[in-house]
Amino acid sequence: MSSACGSAKSGARLAPSVGDGVPRRQGGPAALPPALRRPLGITAVLAAVVVAVLAVHLSGDTTAGWLDRWASRSVEAQPSQPGTPAWLVATVGDPLVTVVLDGLLAGAFLVLGRRRLAVVAIAGFGLTGVATTLLKPVVDRTIHGHHLAYPSGHTAAGTVLALVAALLVVDRLRAGRLPGLLIVLTGAGAAGAAMGWSQVVLDVHYLTDTLGGFCTAVAVVPATALLVDRLAARRGGTEGFTTTKATVTR
Repeated sequence: MSSACGSAKSGARLAPSVGDGVPRRQGGPAALPPALRRPLGITAVLAAVVVAVLAVHLSGDTTAGWLDRWASRSVEAQPSQPGTPAWLVATVGDPLVTVVLDGLLAGAFLVLGRRRLAVVAIAGFGLTGVATTLLKPVVDRTIHGHHLAYPSGHTAAGTVLALVAALLVVDRLRAGRLPGLLIVLTGAGAAGAAMGWSQVVLDVHYLTDTLGGFCTAVAVVPATALLVDRLAARRGGTEGFTTTKATVTR
């Protein structure tokens, strides 16, 4: 009788689930919530297509297109030039500042137990930076004579920070597919629009450069999150989570 009770207690203590039939992810919560994998995966593919199409269209270009000229005229038509606000927004996209902010985000994710998101914050940021850096000389689109402009690294960096932060918000709120998708796209869109606006106002990028930077981040970050989740699932021997039941011998 004593042996049976001891086995029951041991079995209850070693059972990996927290309740009867409760899902438990291997390696911590997923970086990309399962409900968002398909819509964000499709979004990433579409963003990559936009980056490629713009790259081909703007290859070797040294002048502003019709969309770029429209954006410039809109800025010039403003009653007062928002130089200082634009400069402050652009500062967030400076390399040193974005590295520090991304590191702080990754640290916060670790404190909250979101290890996969921490990996996405670092890897997604780095891969997006590599992508924008390599694309510039390949596309060879310039502004003001010699400055490589496509895609905008500042816009891409700001969008990455917003994307990974939005994924944490979705995780904490346990948002469903539609609300979660709206949170991610709204956060990324707001950050990309603000950074793109600052680059056009400061006349360091054309509007199409900022669109390319935004889409680069939108393509890279979800793809990185999917890869991190896939690698974690393989390491844990599952496809992301398992369902177990705790049994106690009476």
